[in-house]
Amino acid sequence: MPFKPLVTAGIETALNAFLWRERALKPARQKLLNRVLRVELKEFPFPVVLAFSEQQIDVLAAWEGDADCTVITRTGVLPQLRNRQQLTALIRSGDLEVQGDIQVVQNFVALADLAEFDPAELLAPYTGDIAAEGVSKALRASTSFFRQGFQRQQRYAAEVLTEEWRLAPGSLEVAWFAEETAAVERAVEALAKRLDKLEDK
Repeated sequence: MPFKPLVTAGIETALNAFLWRERALKPARQKLLNRVLRVELKEFPFPVVLAFSEQQIDVLAAWEGDADCTVITRTGVLPQLRNRQQLTALIRSGDLEVQGDIQVVQNFVALADLAEFDPAELLAPYTGDIAAEGVSKALRASTSFFRQGFQRQQRYAAEVLTEEWRLAPGSLEVAWFAEETAAVERAVEALAKRLDKLEDK
């Protein structure tokens, strides 16, 4: 597959830029030394293997040996992995499957959580500092705008559901209604039988 090297090289460049450049992150990186994390994304036709060393992360599309940890998920779940508290919830919900040493993925998530993502640093070598900072600010503003819009929609949906639940009858009310309906039905049947007997006379 011709785009494999392009994809792995892009991921490798981004991860090394954000996770391996800062000295402050060295203690968190030490926990991943000589470990191998295999990531299988359902939308990808090949796995992405992360091999951690002292100098960098190597990103490969194939790995001969066994991985210390294998993670199976969807691309939509990846952004949630930056929040360490989400990990257990994602595993419980089935959105994230972990095979092998869970400590590897926990350490990687912790490292990613500590790193600060700044698009300006990636763009600066190509566009210059001023243009990169402008693009970075625009990205942050649009992200904030979309996040606020999404939160508004979530609140609206929650309010609508709450109102619907308030208007919907409770389980006891439904049971009472069913009983009353059955009682009326029995009364109608009894009346019909009495009318039949009267007609026969």
